[in-house]
Amino acid sequence: MAAPLCPTVTGALQMGTTGAAMVLNACKARIAEREPVVGAWEVVDVRAAMDSAPIPGPLTGVPVGVKDIIDTAAFPTRYGSPIFANHQPSRDAACVATLKLAGALVLGKTVTTEFASAFPGKTRNPRNPAHTPGGSSSGSAAAVADGMVPVALGSQTAGSVIRPAAYCGVVGYKGTYGWTDLTGVYPLAPSFDTLGLFTRRVADLAPVRAVLARGARASVTARMPARIRLFRTAKWDEASPDARRAVERALRAVGDAGATIDEVPVPASWSDIVAIHTTVMLAEMGRQFAKLLSVHPDKMSASIRGQITQGQKTTSDEERQARERVDAYRAEAAELLPPGDVWLTLAAPGEAPEGLGATGDPMFNRPWTLLGLPCLSLPYRQGANGLPLAVQLVAARGSDDDLLDAAAWIEQALAAS
Repeated sequence: MAAPLCPTVTGALQMGTTGAAMVLNACKARIAEREPVVGAWEVVDVRAAMDSAPIPGPLTGVPVGVKDIIDTAAFPTRYGSPIFANHQPSRDAACVATLKLAGALVLGKTVTTEFASAFPGKTRNPRNPAHTPGGSSSGSAAAVADGMVPVALGSQTAGSVIRPAAYCGVVGYKGTYGWTDLTGVYPLAPSFDTLGLFTRRVADLAPVRAVLARGARASVTARMPARIRLFRTAKWDEASPDARRAVERALRAVGDAGATIDEVPVPASWSDIVAIHTTVMLAEMGRQFAKLLSVHPDKMSASIRGQITQGQKTTSDEERQARERVDAYRAEAAELLPPGDVWLTLAAPGEAPEGLGATGDPMFNRPWTLLGLPCLSLPYRQGANGLPLAVQLVAARGSDDDLLDAAAWIEQALAAS
């Protein structure tokens, strides 16, 4: 008999302190059975969590997986690179310390791509191990999707939360840029790096987010937003027919459920927003990794070496002009997307691609990361290969709580469609 999925965050909290051992045992059984297939973890120690006395708090007894670019004093942190094969941080990252003080239990470190960039780790898609789980938060998305842990931390600099959530069929949340402290999270491109969360239901995000974001609401109220607007992006035609149909069906479903719906024309000026994001990101990577590349070129993949060297070729004028475009995009987005509205768009080009040599294309995530907007991936339907599809919800900067409320309502409407 297959080991059942572990409880959700909400389920674990309902079980209380006395149920923490049952939650951990469920995680332990699921990991023991499925980890050899999925490969979501770099290191995991359920026994240590079981032996620790739960700290009373808003997340008492909730197990958490931590992406392996986030420092942990109790576990090695390798950043997905052989350069740091023996690295043991002296202290926890701010987000990990905060979760532990709230009573959460860190089970271990989840697989990341190399430095949260493009070169993949060992993780396989739990829905079909022949397919990628996405990246860079590969292990976090897969561990939550497979029921090994109720919640896991990820990060996004291009599409590293939303895309793997879409590919693995779980809820992925990337907050407004700067929504929580990134001290102790290894930087890739600091202008865009943002923490994210993976859960199986929208309601499970709120109690975790409330611990990490001062003043955030600790619960979700499913609430219909003022408007839900389809935004196709300039890359719409590059998505699979299944993915495009899922977004259009989702729009009809929320309209049938009573929402005011329409479509936002894609501004002509946004035709190169993906390229602008790439220019700035690579320029920052060129500086961030210059020393490592000079000292350890043999321990870095050809993929990241190429990104670094490409970024180093970016001239100061090219970067300045790209950053001016970023500012213009952000000003335009603030006018187009007012608080209360939610945009509905693609989360990924389609189902998770077959093969483990790449993690998929973040073209439908880069714009929102550039803009610093909160976004959420919501599973919806399956593609022709039987793998998950998803829609992405985007809200105004700083409207994270409202986005979660709207997402919970949309989640209900889609489930009923």
